[in-house]
Amino acid sequence: MNSFKIAVLAGDGIGPEVMVEAVKVLRQAGRKFDFSLELTEAPVGWAGFDAAGKALPDATLDLCRKSDAILFGSVGLPDRDPTVPKEQRPERAALLRIRKEFGLYANLRPVKLPKALAHACPLAADRQGDGIDILVLRELTGGIYFGQPKKTEDLGGGNQRATDTLVYTTGEIERIAHVGFKAARLRRKKLTSIDKANVLENGILWREVVTRVGREYPDVALEHMFVDNGAMQLMLRPTQFDVLLCENMFGDILSDEAAALAGSLGMLPSASLGATRQEKTFGFYEPAGGSAPDIAGKNIANPIAQILSTALMLRYSFGLQAAADGIEKAVSKAIEAGCRTGDIYNPRETGARKMGTREMGDAIVAAL
Repeated sequence: MNSFKIAVLAGDGIGPEVMVEAVKVLRQAGRKFDFSLELTEAPVGWAGFDAAGKALPDATLDLCRKSDAILFGSVGLPDRDPTVPKEQRPERAALLRIRKEFGLYANLRPVKLPKALAHACPLAADRQGDGIDILVLRELTGGIYFGQPKKTEDLGGGNQRATDTLVYTTGEIERIAHVGFKAARLRRKKLTSIDKANVLENGILWREVVTRVGREYPDVALEHMFVDNGAMQLMLRPTQFDVLLCENMFGDILSDEAAALAGSLGMLPSASLGATRQEKTFGFYEPAGGSAPDIAGKNIANPIAQILSTALMLRYSFGLQAAADGIEKAVSKAIEAGCRTGDIYNPRETGARKMGTREMGDAIVAAL
C-alpha cells in the first residue's frame, strides 16, 4: 500500500471548515483506492500568529519540509492587517515564503464548468458547448514579476521612471513546457502556448523553445496563439482549449479571466508544483479563492475547490490517476444530483437543493 505524508495547513477564515470536508473525502479515497495517508495539521497565517507569533511558524515550515505535499486552505484577515508590518502579513510571509522555499515554479489552475452548472457561467449557453474544461498552466517564478532590474528612479523635476524586466532563460521555458505537455497527455492531448512573439524577444524565445520541446511529445497537438487573441477566444469559444501554457504575467491574467467561466471561485482548485524528489513531485495545493472571513463559521462556504485540490495532489504529486478521477467524478455526481451550496444555487433550477458546507462534503463522500 502506498503511504504519503501530507502537511495540512488550513489557515484562516473558511480555511478550517472547507479543509475538514476535503480531508473526509481524501480519507474515503484512500479506503477505496488502497493508499494510506499521514495527515499532520499545523497553523499558518493569522492562526500561525496566534500559535507562534508569525504567519509561518518554524515548526510549520519544518513539517512542510518533511512532507510529500502541502494541502493548504487560505490565509488573510484584512481586519488584522494593520497590526503588523506589510512584510509580516500572511500573504507575503507565508505564501510567498513557501513558494520560494520549495521552488514552486508551475501553477496549474483547472477551470471546469459542468453542464449542470451552465446557469452559473456568464457566457451564453451556445458558447459553453457540452461544458467547459480548461487547464491554465502558469510559469510562477520567472518573467516580469521577478526579473531584474526592478526599480523606480527619480529623474528630477517631478519625473520618475519605473522599470520592470521581462526575462526568461531557455531552461525555465523548457521546464514549464514539459509540465504542460505531460499535463496534456493526462487530458485531451492538446496544448495551446500563449506568447507575444510578434513584438517581444521573450515571446520569440518562448515559441522556439516550446516548439522544440513539443517534438518530444508527438501525441500532443501543439498550437501557438498571441495573448490578445487568446483572451478573446476564451470568451468567444472556450471549448476549443485543453491546456493553456503561459508565462507568468500572461498566465496571471488569463487564469483569472478563465476562472470567471466556472461561475464561482468556490469551484476552482489550484496546484503549484516544484521539483521531483524520490519519484514524487512536491506540490502545494489550495483553492483559488481567499479566506472569505465574512462567511467563516456559518456552514455556507463551498468546499468543492478544496476537495478538488486533493484530486490534483493525488494526480500530480503521487501519480494516483484513478483516485484523482474518482474524486472528480464524485464531485460531478453530487452536482448532477442537484447538490448546491449558496454560491452555485439557482432557485429556478429544477431539482436543485441548497445545502451547507458539511452537507456538500457528505454528499461527495457518499458519491465516492
